[in-house]
Amino acid sequence: MRITVRLFLSFRAGRFHTKTMEYPAGMTVAAVAGDLALLDDEIGLVLVNDRQAEFEHRLADGDTLALFPVVGGG
Repeated sequence: MRITVRLFLSFRAGRFHTKTMEYPAGMTVAAVAGDLALLDDEIGLVLVNDRQAEFEHRLADGDTLALFPVVGGG
């Protein structure tokens, strides 16, 4: 299946902004993040097709996955 992955802020460093990638059917958000060497505790927001999703969400062909890092401040 083809998934469009969009990375934001610090996740783009040394990676990419937007990329269409091939994955086996049934991949989860967590599995894709792991493939990109992103740790669950580094991820602050997950969107699938512009809707908030959990790490266990199973992706479908044609989905767009957006990953945002935890943002600190104060």
